[in-house]
Amino acid sequence: MTSSTDRPRRALVTGASSGIGAATVRRLRADGWDVVASARRADRLAALAQETGADAFAADVTSDEQVAALVAHVRATGGLDAVVNNAGGALGLAPVADADLDGWRRMYELNVLGTLRVTQGVLPLLRERGAGDVLVVTSTAALDAYPGGAGYTGVKHAERQLATTLRWELVGEPIRVIEIAPGAVATEEFSLVRFGGDAERAAKVYEGYQPLVADDVADTIAWTLSRPAHVNVDLLVVRPRAQANNTTTARTGV
Repeated sequence: MTSSTDRPRRALVTGASSGIGAATVRRLRADGWDVVASARRADRLAALAQETGADAFAADVTSDEQVAALVAHVRATGGLDAVVNNAGGALGLAPVADADLDGWRRMYELNVLGTLRVTQGVLPLLRERGAGDVLVVTSTAALDAYPGGAGYTGVKHAERQLATTLRWELVGEPIRVIEIAPGAVATEEFSLVRFGGDAERAAKVYEGYQPLVADDVADTIAWTLSRPAHVNVDLLVVRPRAQANNTTTARTGV
C-alpha cells in the first residue's frame, strides 16, 4: 500500500528482538520503511537499531501499561501506517492429559491478548493516518491440530479468529487485516524456548529437511504490505516444501 505523501511508510514490529521479528525489521528498513522495533529485551533491540536505523522501544505486550507507553511513543514520533503483530511463542509439547496450565495461560496472554492489546492501541493511529495495515503472524498451528500441541494450536486458532473477525468488523474502512501463517521455521529461539532450553531436542525438529528461515517469512510479510491499497491478502500460508501439513514432513535430507 503506497503512502499518500512522499514520506516513508512507518511500521511497528513486535517481537523484534530475534527471529522473524528481527528479520522483518531488517527487510522493511531495506525496503525504505521507517520502523519502530519493539520487544522485551532492550539490549537486543539497541543492537538491531544500531544495525538497521530502526527506532527501538522496549515493551512487553502482556503489560497494559507498557503497551500504552509503546503506543504513546509511536504517536509522538510520527504515527503509523502498519503494525506487524509478531510477538508470540510456544511452550511445551505435552499431551492434553499432562498439560501445564500455567504454560497455557502464558501462551494465551502472549499470543492472543498481546496481539489484542497492541491492535487496540494502534487502530486509532491507523485511522488518523487515513489508511493502514494490521498484520498478524499466526502459524499453521492456527489451521489444524497435532498431538502434543493443543496449548499452542488453541492460542493460535484464537489469534486467527481475532484477525478474521477484525477484518469483518473493519469492512468499509481503508484498513487491511493480513494473516501470515508460517509452517516450520528454524530460528535461533522458537524451539529452544518451547523445549525449555533443551538444544538437542530443539534441533531435532529441523533434522532431515530444509525448514524455512526467518528471512523467508519476512519476505512474505514485506510482499503483502507492498500490495496496492485495494488488494488484501487475507491469509498467506508458507511452509517448507518438505512439510505437507503439521504432522507430515519428508525427512529425506533435502
